[in-house]
Amino acid sequence: MEQTLKVSIFGATGYTGAELLRILSSHPKVRISELISGSTAGSRLEEVLPSFTGTDIGKKVLLPEPSEDFDLAFLCLPHEASMELVPKLLSQGKKVIDLSGAYRIREAEAYTEFYGFEHSYPELLKRAVYGLPELFREDIREADLVANPGCYPTATLLALYPLLKEVRVDSVVVHALSGVSGAGRKTRQHFHYPEMEENFFAYSVEKHRHTPEMEEAIRRALGIDVRVRFTPVVVPASRGMLSTVYVDAEGINLRELYMEAYSGESFVRVVDRPPMTKWVLGTNLCMIYPAYDPRTSKAVVISVIDNLGKGASGQAVQNMNLICGFDEDLSLPKDPLFP
Repeated sequence: MEQTLKVSIFGATGYTGAELLRILSSHPKVRISELISGSTAGSRLEEVLPSFTGTDIGKKVLLPEPSEDFDLAFLCLPHEASMELVPKLLSQGKKVIDLSGAYRIREAEAYTEFYGFEHSYPELLKRAVYGLPELFREDIREADLVANPGCYPTATLLALYPLLKEVRVDSVVVHALSGVSGAGRKTRQHFHYPEMEENFFAYSVEKHRHTPEMEEAIRRALGIDVRVRFTPVVVPASRGMLSTVYVDAEGINLRELYMEAYSGESFVRVVDRPPMTKWVLGTNLCMIYPAYDPRTSKAVVISVIDNLGKGASGQAVQNMNLICGFDEDLSLPKDPLFP
């Protein structure tokens, strides 16, 4: 690849696309080649996202499809749209980082059961590398197709990984809270301000599409089968995510375990009190608090991320840096927005 990487962003005006633009616009080794948007093609970016008014990128016209050559594509698209686009891009020799769920799971049958569509390219599912650097860094470096993890699995897997390396359990319990931006920019009635404000609710309690993703990632990383009992909840905040995991464990110095596991990681910090989402807002950080409850013999581990940062676009840039041989933390924010 050239010293300056040319990237195209598909679905550039959604929440993850806009966050990618915020991060990449200051990346010293990236040139944003083109912005692709089916719904707003023909408009300038600054007309759709006024926060980019007066910038060079704000003057770019959104296109229905790419017209220039580029090196790497970020796909911020619905699952089925990404599924169809990925093989075309790979056949053209492009690197692809897919922020949808279209290539996160290797078992094609899971898409029928959990996503409601049949996967058209099962042969590519095994080619995709799961893009959680703290678990699969070396695989990501060699990848041409990275399936960027979901935000819930990112927060949850980082909370579970050190512990599941040490204990053997059949199942874990996960309770996770997300800001409304995790549902995307498309308007839906129950996310309308009068209904969302002063309200929070669980959803997909019996079956959630992130459950097989988490179980498979654990299997890939550790070679063990663990059932995940996962309950997601939406809260009236624009962004942020908190995941609490419960695991049967005793006789382990949890803080020492987590400090050792993440001692060399730029974006994972082990903290000594339960973290708040405000601590990571606007960053690519994950903060983790491990605790032990002797009364129930359970480890309780709490992690927080920005669902649009480490949970989506920040992690996508982290993966891009790895693929291209850049410094892994290049251009990625670590200082949170406050308040």
